[in-house]
Amino acid sequence: MSGFLLRGALPPEGEDPYAEYPERPRPDAPRQTVESIRRERARHEARERRRRKAGDDAASRTQQGAIAPVGEGEPEPDALERLEGVVPAGDGARPDTAGTEVGDPARRLRAWFAARGWTPAPFQQDVWTRYLRGESGLLHTPTGSGKTLAAFGGPLIEACMLPDAARAGATSRDAGRELKVLWITPLRALAADTVRALREPAAGLGLDWQIGLRTGDASSRDKRLAREGQLDALVTTPESLALLLSYPDTAERLRALRCVVVDEWHELLGTKRGVLLQLGLARLRSLSARLRIWGLSATLGNLDEARDVLLPHAPASEVVSGATPRPMTLETLVPAEGERFPWAGHLGLAQLARVAERIFRARTSLLFTNTRAYAELWHQALQAVWPEDPSTLALHHGSLDPHIRADVEAGLRDGRLRCVVATSSLDLGVDFPAVDQVFQLGSPKGTARLLQRAGRARHRPGESGHVVCIPTHMLELVEFSAVREAIGAGEVEARRPPRMSLDVLAQHCVTLALGGGFDADALLAEVRGTHAFAGLADEAWQSVLDFIIQGGRALEHYPDFHRVVRDAAGRYVVEDRRVATRHRLSIGTIASEGSVAVKLVRGGTLGAVEEGFIARLRPGDRFLFSGRMLELVRIDAMTALVKRAPPGEGIVPQWTGIRQPLSMELAARVERLLTQPVDAPEMRAVAGLLALQSRLSSLPRTGRLLVEFARTREGPQLFVFPFAGRLANEGLAALVSLRWGRVEPNTFGYAANDYGFVLRPARDVAVDEGLLESLLTPDRLFEDLRESLNLGELARRQFREIARIAGLLPPTVPGRPQKSMRQLQVSSGLIFDVLQRHDPQHMLLELAEREVFAGQLEVQRLQRVLEECARRRVLLLRPRGLTPLSFPLWAEGLRGQLSTEDWKTRVQRAAAQLEKRHAR
Repeated sequence: MSGFLLRGALPPEGEDPYAEYPERPRPDAPRQTVESIRRERARHEARERRRRKAGDDAASRTQQGAIAPVGEGEPEPDALERLEGVVPAGDGARPDTAGTEVGDPARRLRAWFAARGWTPAPFQQDVWTRYLRGESGLLHTPTGSGKTLAAFGGPLIEACMLPDAARAGATSRDAGRELKVLWITPLRALAADTVRALREPAAGLGLDWQIGLRTGDASSRDKRLAREGQLDALVTTPESLALLLSYPDTAERLRALRCVVVDEWHELLGTKRGVLLQLGLARLRSLSARLRIWGLSATLGNLDEARDVLLPHAPASEVVSGATPRPMTLETLVPAEGERFPWAGHLGLAQLARVAERIFRARTSLLFTNTRAYAELWHQALQAVWPEDPSTLALHHGSLDPHIRADVEAGLRDGRLRCVVATSSLDLGVDFPAVDQVFQLGSPKGTARLLQRAGRARHRPGESGHVVCIPTHMLELVEFSAVREAIGAGEVEARRPPRMSLDVLAQHCVTLALGGGFDADALLAEVRGTHAFAGLADEAWQSVLDFIIQGGRALEHYPDFHRVVRDAAGRYVVEDRRVATRHRLSIGTIASEGSVAVKLVRGGTLGAVEEGFIARLRPGDRFLFSGRMLELVRIDAMTALVKRAPPGEGIVPQWTGIRQPLSMELAARVERLLTQPVDAPEMRAVAGLLALQSRLSSLPRTGRLLVEFARTREGPQLFVFPFAGRLANEGLAALVSLRWGRVEPNTFGYAANDYGFVLRPARDVAVDEGLLESLLTPDRLFEDLRESLNLGELARRQFREIARIAGLLPPTVPGRPQKSMRQLQVSSGLIFDVLQRHDPQHMLLELAEREVFAGQLEVQRLQRVLEECARRRVLLLRPRGLTPLSFPLWAEGLRGQLSTEDWKTRVQRAAAQLEKRHAR
């Protein structure tokens, strides 16, 4: 492995990549000022200003710089007061400012607010002022507090300051319009809602603005308007922005762009979608020198870093704090005293009666689950006990057809739905004022996620938030108590941005080659201006260029991988129309497994399930999907034709993906609560279980690492509890297995959950504290991980997604049969093998290995956990059987065993035996 790619990407062992954050500042960007806007209008209205003395005075103030520059300290509370002629709600009369350039638009915007019974909040006025001064920034404010109007108010005031002809836009189709505002949103559903939110104030201020939508769900008319430059404001996604940049005529149409708003920036920050957007923003900055960029974030822990990732050209930009976070109450549905409640492995259906009763206390409820399968099962369970019109209960998740999701969203908006069971598909800021309460089924695994979901309830300014938590087993009570503590302390998890995602960079380069071509040196400087590629080495950049030209050294003899050529002027361009079509169909970074459309034989499309699930079914088999029982009729290409089936038994689709681990911050709080329980409703409910754990073994102790060694019917089992989260614990299990096998040859099975991991040696072993301390050392972490895991196979799986993003895998062409996941696996596997054999230093192979370490194994987290283990003393106990902490791990280990009984039956039987033994 050459190592050039790792510059700025994967730090050496034990080194925290964020220890010296923030990074060095960069020069600020050119900015358009209020004075320049005034001069523009002054040229068109000089005659009127000469007729009015007040107008002459205002023009004099303009020439003398009447608006003082913003200092480096905190902004003044009434920032908009510095703009002449603004009359705050409730203030007395001000001097007449009819002729001033800024006063009238600001006053009109205030009047629009007042007509709705609102008053602009100080943070909204602050953002408007900073925008008009030519500044970029990041607004951090809770959902439902008015962040959309805070970001859009500045462009509206600016538009009202322009002459009537410029303000009205085009008078004919041929004249065209100048795109002024680009609004980036991470969700298509959020995009439609945003368009509605932007059109209302624009119309209210008398602006003849065309505001349109350009996403995968947009109408053909909206897509045409976006492509032909017939919009004043465009709401789109990072992928659709990249698609626009692939057309040669887009660059000229974007030169008049004045504002970019990135909504829900925290959702994009830690993903490759965010990297794609960083590259897109860098291109927009090169096209429009006066561009201002504002990010909107509702829930985030690392605000300064988030700002610098969004605005690498202006790292000193302001982070504007919005409204004070509204009060939020957290309530947990705890089991009654003496009630039998599972220790692990349940869906929470024991809580069904309580949940149903609470639903009908409110007008409208959202019930969030962590997986689509849980959403389907809970929707079915509620259907069975639903006393009202069935149409008032709905289901919403990402695998449902867009038309079904849109209908559910409309039902929430107009208040005709009583309850919607949803996944993260409704997490973000879609505005549903009618929702009165939110339920969270199972642990949210992180504080940020629960805050985001709680914000969906009472999504109205001035209202407090409320969330009802539904534990599915006993130990989740502790996690909900930990979340309550974290919220009270204001602790929210950080989201770390990826670096050196060269697959995304390669895709972006082909996009620009297709969109008119690029000069390599100029683009390198532009790319290095982003946070994601600030440390891009010359050698890595040359590898990207070689890759887009010929696929790399090993693939140069295959014409399909020759996508970009250099023209006579030395610019990189795309000349093959097939390459252009293929690339535009491949734009984006969203990972997805192969899917099969589910369609009624007599009716419309219901959505899509994974190909692997459908492959296991035969005609006549029944399954639960889209909130109804279905029977498979036949499979036609990549479409499963189904018909409705009567209620009864049926299997539930399973969607693959990494289960969300408990955040490191929340895991630490859980361990502290187990060490020192507090007086909270959840902890009182779980007190009996903790007392049993203390009696059979021990609760975690400060400065000690709890380890249990028990002999069960399955043989000896070692349970270790570092409280590191599922992914890190899986890596630890593999690592300790390898190291133990070196000491004494053996075969180990292992399983992990958020609290710890279990090792099951095939042969009996002796265990002591000294051995365990040597197995948990942080020394030689990278080398041992490489040896302990089948790194080649993990990298092969990761390579498939990297190859798709980089453009090595053929996309599905509209009108042709969809490619199956098996075909894509074979294609990526063949390419992987060719590269490993003939070009082992290929940049995508290095990237695949690095992403396995950083993503699947969480190597930085592993390093910190092992260092923490080294600082603790091992507390080795030998209970006679399973304990409340070890039982969930034992149950997790059953999933991979072959048995004629299903997992649920075996776990329930074992739980009943334990409860009987310990007289619960």
